[in-house]
Amino acid sequence: MTDSTIHASDIQQAQARISSEIAPTPLQYCARLSAETGCEVYLKREDLQDVRSYKIRGALNGMSNLPQEQRHRGIVTASAGNHAQGVAYACRTMGIAGKIFVPEPTPMQKRDRILVHGGDQVELVVVGSNFDEAAAAAHADAAERDAAFIEPFDARDTITGQGTVAAEVLAQLSAKGKSPDAVVVPVGGGGLISGITSYLADMAPDTRVVGMEPEGAASLRAAFDHGGPVTLDAVDPFVDGAAVKRLGALPYEILDANRERLSFDTVSEGAVCTDLLNLYQNEGIIAEPAGALSVAGLHQLDLKPGSTVVCVISGGNNDVLRYAEIMERSLVHRGLKHYFLVNFPQEPGQLRHFLHEILGPTDDITLFEYLKRNNRETGAALVGLQLSRAEDLDGLLQRMGESKISVQYLKPGTPEYEFLVA
Repeated sequence: MTDSTIHASDIQQAQARISSEIAPTPLQYCARLSAETGCEVYLKREDLQDVRSYKIRGALNGMSNLPQEQRHRGIVTASAGNHAQGVAYACRTMGIAGKIFVPEPTPMQKRDRILVHGGDQVELVVVGSNFDEAAAAAHADAAERDAAFIEPFDARDTITGQGTVAAEVLAQLSAKGKSPDAVVVPVGGGGLISGITSYLADMAPDTRVVGMEPEGAASLRAAFDHGGPVTLDAVDPFVDGAAVKRLGALPYEILDANRERLSFDTVSEGAVCTDLLNLYQNEGIIAEPAGALSVAGLHQLDLKPGSTVVCVISGGNNDVLRYAEIMERSLVHRGLKHYFLVNFPQEPGQLRHFLHEILGPTDDITLFEYLKRNNRETGAALVGLQLSRAEDLDGLLQRMGESKISVQYLKPGTPEYEFLVA
């Protein structure tokens, strides 16, 4: 046994420690995903916590273990938003002063909820373009004031607290006479997946653990590719709850020791948006982007028919103001939204020709904007089109190619798309 080993007994002790503050979250059977995959799919509804994410587990466990002297000095933490809410909740209920650092992309909804949960016990500091920059500022502040730092994922107490998710899952499935064949877990810094893996290693060693992380912040994959945690050059902040540049050192040790039961994959941000919307429209679940990672990756897995699969819905702190962007990313991902630079010849009737002879009968124009500032009636126009079926694109491109109107298709990921559209 190494110092990094966390056993089921440690997690059971954490469960007893925090059980007075939080109740078990539901394990919900999902008929839609079960039909789509041929498996029995259950959703672990961590979005139904008081703070709308699993992060309260690790925060409560970590702060409960602080000696009285450290409690008097107060605590500091850094978070993309969800851990901060758990810490804020614990600060208020335990009477501990807290200073909480969050990065600038943190949605206003999460900032507001931090202050609601913490009340007059917390101070909120917004700094840095991503989690890692906010964390650096928080660590510096904690060192200067000799305050305890409550780690969001890279600490034994935090990981042990997050592992209580797995303890509940096994108990809930056991009550149904079942055991999990696979548990699919979203990955940011690695605290949740390392806690779940630690518990299952002891209590359900045949269960497969699958980590899902966003393509734009694949810190777990980078760590395994390089034999240890490495700092990514940049991350896409869209999946804010998992936009972490560097996997935690302790989570890596735990996961590296459990490679035989662990697999992992990445999910595009567009796929995350599509499944986030599907969860809302079909199951009535309000998930945040990181909370939908496990479901978004479900269709990528090679699962034996009839398998019992648990997807952890890790959080539901989503800002309603983000839904326009979420819908846009989903449409692009599904091949239903496309953008073009259209240069109309200076001849009468060219716009009418574009509308009636190039566009299909169900194609909708969602954006039409001339790019010349000094003459908005001539020259190139940026045109956004929404199709009713993805397969209609080929016919549209063919009609565009046969027309004397000059059209440039802007493909996602290209510099011109990023400049003009994104």
